[in-house]
Amino acid sequence: QVQLVESGGGLVQAGGSLRLSCTASGSIWRINTMGWYRQAPGKQRELVALITRVGNTNYADSVKGRFTISKDNAKNTGYLQMNSLKPDDTAVYFCNMKGALYSTTDFDSWGQGTQVTVSS
Repeated sequence: QVQLVESGGGLVQAGGSLRLSCTASGSIWRINTMGWYRQAPGKQRELVALITRVGNTNYADSVKGRFTISKDNAKNTGYLQMNSLKPDDTAVYFCNMKGALYSTTDFDSWGQGTQVTVSS
């Protein structure tokens, strides 16, 4: 199966920046979509940003203009650059990837989550 490992979370002051990374390992033939989600205490998990295999992107209204999603296909790695962070961005951030394995089996995998805390 596919394992996702995230990194880059931490504590930052409001207005600061963080860059999250998510690297997939396994017998991956193709990654179709790569997304970042977040879940704050007492709230449902929500989509933050999504990028498709061909590079189309989609962002939550709350992060447009501040966050940028990107990927490195050769490294099976996705990134989320977060600028102008606000206390409302505080949450656990999860990476999700969907695609296909060499065995032709589809996969839909999640990372373990990384904490982002923005202080005011």
